[in-house]
Amino acid sequence: MSIENLTKKLWGTVVCFVLFCGVAEAMTEEDVPIVFTPQWTAQAQFAGYYVAEAKGFFREAGVKVRIEHPSATQPAMDRLHNNECQATTLQLCQALEVVGGGVPLVNILQTSMNNAMVIVSARDKDPLTQKGARVGIWSVGFGQLAICMSIRDHLDYQWVRFAQNVNLFVAGALDATLAMSYNEYYQLMQAGIRMNDRNVYRFCDHGYNVQGDGVYMTRNYYESHREQAQRFAEACRKGWEWAVLHPEETLDIVMQYVDRDGIATNRILQRLMLKEVLRLQVDRESGKREFRLRPDMVRQACDLMLEYQMLSREVTYEELIIEQGK
Repeated sequence: MSIENLTKKLWGTVVCFVLFCGVAEAMTEEDVPIVFTPQWTAQAQFAGYYVAEAKGFFREAGVKVRIEHPSATQPAMDRLHNNECQATTLQLCQALEVVGGGVPLVNILQTSMNNAMVIVSARDKDPLTQKGARVGIWSVGFGQLAICMSIRDHLDYQWVRFAQNVNLFVAGALDATLAMSYNEYYQLMQAGIRMNDRNVYRFCDHGYNVQGDGVYMTRNYYESHREQAQRFAEACRKGWEWAVLHPEETLDIVMQYVDRDGIATNRILQRLMLKEVLRLQVDRESGKREFRLRPDMVRQACDLMLEYQMLSREVTYEELIIEQGK
């Protein structure tokens, strides 16, 4: 082979290599999916994200997203720790606990503006009179405010962990149980449990109205995928805004996820859940869906968790918002 032909061949190889590197670099953001793990099994609590996928909002935003649910016994945060997902949903108190434990997180979208947790007592008793009661609590978390309340009011609850559903309570094995107003609350109603103002304690009405669900990423991932993360968040918000306007079609989409994962529920429960989740998204003070983390609620939750030793240090609003590091 002549020197001239060899030179042309080498240059061709270099050009191909450079083009390949350019394609590989271009694929990094556009073609590598964000794996998104909601904090619980498939249900209307996550309807907006399902809508964003089903209606093509993720695709329109230029992001690939794969929704993978955890099991009922595996915290979604474990998947984030193990790099099995890049985004998850957490309640504010959970996020504070994680950040306080040394894992920096960033809130890229806040959906819930209100707290959904309740305590339901058996035999029509007031939860605040049941000192030492056996109270059900989720094994994967979510109960931080209830633990603070038990300590503050000297109730000394005995916490009994459950994976999911209300079977222990219905069977009479518990004196009371924690429940979410959009989920277990309605399961208890369907099971024939009488609910009234006496035996249902709503945390949001007793000085514990701390925000619930938001979408979180590790700060390291967010900082290295900022544009992709922001497009993902905007598509999620668009999904929720669409769900507000099209509740029945949204339920059709939710039931596809529920049926695919074999979740034991029904459309009636999911309709009630969707209605309540959407109600919780409306801020009590402004009357609007604000989709933002409130600094005052971060401070309130942090103060409570510090006081009752659920945090070892203060976690600030600035640590959780995306503006940090710009």
